[in-house]
Amino acid sequence: MKQNMGAADRFIRSALAIIVGIMYFTGHISGIAAIVLGIIAIAFILTSAIGHCPLYTPLKISTYKEGKK
Repeated sequence: MKQNMGAADRFIRSALAIIVGIMYFTGHISGIAAIVLGIIAIAFILTSAIGHCPLYTPLKISTYKEGKK
């Protein structure tokens, strides 16, 4: 898979996932909201880890800058 996520994009997704986790474990979210946000947070962590967002491909979006690591 070709990377299509830049460093800032990956950082923002990871930060949002961590915030959702903190909110869940401190009891600020529960029920259906916790399940939906938890699934989104897991997707954010996975896409950040591999640097590829499947939704970006059909939309021809890329925040990845070639040559930067």
